Formats: sequence, structure tokens, C-alpha cells
Amino acid sequence: MKALVTSGATTSPRSMHDAPGTPGELRWEGTALLRAGVLAFGGTIGPTSLHAHHAVRVVAACTPVVVVDASGIRHRGTHVIVPADAPHRIATGAERGTAIYLDPESVAGAAADRRAHTYGWADSAHSLPIDPERETLADLVADVVDDLERDNTQQVEDDRHEAVTDALELLPSLVGDGPIRGADVARRVGISATRLTHLFTAQVGIPLRPYILWLRLHVAITRVRSGDDLTAAAHAAGFADSSHLTRTCRRTFGLPPSALSRRIQWDLGDAP
Repeated sequence: MKALVTSGATTSPRSMHDAPGTPGELRWEGTALLRAGVLAFGGTIGPTSLHAHHAVRVVAACTPVVVVDASGIRHRGTHVIVPADAPHRIATGAERGTAIYLDPESVAGAAADRRAHTYGWADSAHSLPIDPERETLADLVADVVDDLERDNTQQVEDDRHEAVTDALELLPSLVGDGPIRGADVARRVGISATRLTHLFTAQVGIPLRPYILWLRLHVAITRVRSGDDLTAAAHAAGFADSSHLTRTCRRTFGLPPSALSRRIQWDLGDAP
């Protein structure tokens, strides 16, 4: 199986004897981007075996790609949105394109999931603003997220509440200690858990619980880039062990842990 090969770099398939129907382990190289609720790779898109993951997957390319769902229906287009948890495989890839993984609980991810269910996976009338030939990966992701967030009808408060700011500053120091309870965070920033949940979702664009998962992933990637092996990186990010990190990556993105490799040039921006 071949998967996304980023920024013109190459990968060497390396089977890890995955269970039938799941993608094999690959050597991932190239460039990638991580933001709260968003993981993106850009470059060549190749075929995959049938798999599913919790993130909503947006595949875009300069030439049409074909994504086949579990019923055998072929979805063909230059922009394809795969809903959360939907089994699928890429039958026909493209020389140049982008794969964006969106947390389905984020504003952008929920909007993308709705589009796929409402208009179909490959609906040209509701295509996202993606031009892999022109834009940098960061600009492309920003355009996609902005377009999707405009679908949201929820009134977002303009000024960030002090408790949300305090929570964002507090969380990075907590992730290495293991599980984080929202009630504990709320108590430390001085408001109720219900109020913090509402404010955090409205002003950050993703609920507190999945935000913490993305923050853990940010920490793990940062530690791998600094030279840690997967076990040390997993512990630093609050995962029980490297297996826990691996399971989380596969369940959330359908990606192997090699996708966190030091071979990838990561754009991590600021901490989520």
C-alpha cells in the first residue's frame, strides 16, 4: 500500500503485518502541519487499503482522485470529503495534492462532516477553496478552515474570556501528568465546568477534551523532533506508553506512528 507522500519526497512501504483491512506501516517523509483540530500533509497522494478513522478527511488534488467507500461506491473529484469513522480507500491518487484531517468535534470538522453527509463526498458545487499548485500548506489549510467555519451558525464571542486564556496557558504544563479532568481545569481557572466547556468551544473552536488530545500530539511530535524515541515522547505527552500513542494515532487519523517521524518537516505553529 502507498499513502500520502509529502512535498515531492518519497516513502518506502514497510509492512508491519497490520491486521487485514488496515494500512501498512510506511516511512513518512516531507512536510506536514499541525494546528488545534487540524493535521495536514501535502504532496503526492497514492492508493490505500480500506480503513477508517475518527478524523474527517479532506482530500484535494490538481487532478481527480477516486475514493471508494465500504459499499463499493466510487467518489470521484478534485475535492473529496470523507466523513468521520467512514471506511474508505483511495483507489486513484494524484501526483500533487493535500490530505487534511479535521477533528469532527471542532467547528471546521463538524462543518466538513455535514457537507459530506448533505451533498455527498465529492460534490463540485460545494468544493473547498483548495489549489495545491498555488498555496503553501499553511495558507491552504487556513483557507479551508475559514471556509468551513463560515458554515457555523453558532454565535462566537469576539473577546476571549479570561478563564479561557488561563486554561490555554495552564494546559501545556498538565499534559505530561496523565489524564486531565475538565472539572479540575475549571476549578483552577475559577469558573464552573459547564461554563468553561461552553466558552472554550465557542472561543477556541474545539471542545476542551479533544483540544487536550491535540495538545498531547503537539507535545509528542515536538519531543520526537528533539530526538526522543516514541516511548519517551509518549510519556512526555501524557500517554501511558508508545502503544497508547500508536493506538491514538491510528484511531484518530488512520496514520502509523512513523507519521510523527523526524524525517517530516513539521509546521507546528504555536502550541495548540
